[in-house]
Amino acid sequence: MQVNIRTRIQDNFLFLSRFLSSPGIIGSVTPSSKFLAKQMINAVPWNQVYHVAELGAGTGAITKYIQEARRKDTKVLLFEQDTRLRHKLQNQYPAFSCYEDCRELEAALRSENIKQLDCILSGLPFFNFPQEVRDRLVGQIVASLRPGGLFIAFQYSQQMKKQLSEHFEIEQIKFVPLNIPPAFVYICRKKG
Repeated sequence: MQVNIRTRIQDNFLFLSRFLSSPGIIGSVTPSSKFLAKQMINAVPWNQVYHVAELGAGTGAITKYIQEARRKDTKVLLFEQDTRLRHKLQNQYPAFSCYEDCRELEAALRSENIKQLDCILSGLPFFNFPQEVRDRLVGQIVASLRPGGLFIAFQYSQQMKKQLSEHFEIEQIKFVPLNIPPAFVYICRKKG
């Protein structure tokens, strides 16, 4: 139990330090809560997921639940731009492939010999990015998901609803008050 508390404190400190050095890239002062992570993970039909990506994996607050929920043969790709956080993920999850830039999601799929993903989970702070970057990210996400694939993202507002609804059926938006800050989980299905 003490190891878990110590790890959580270390993760919180690391996340805060990375936020302070790159507030435009790291979207919060603390990692996602277990309540937020579970809302995202529980929305996925894991028995049907063979290829999944997590965008903005941070310290692995959601990744650890992916590891527990996934099928043994599910291929997991993690994307984290922050170098220190990415190295931590690589050490903690050696069976998962780690990439720096989710704006190059399609290139990562080609290098992994994956045609399309069944599901994408995202903790990216979309509204911290310029519109051009948001457009590129959404384009990469849409192109990388199979028809009917799931895109599950948390945001701290509902400002992405309009842009996401252009490409996805938004099946549900769940409010998670037990997170710092409180968050919305978008559960979206690719049209077509």
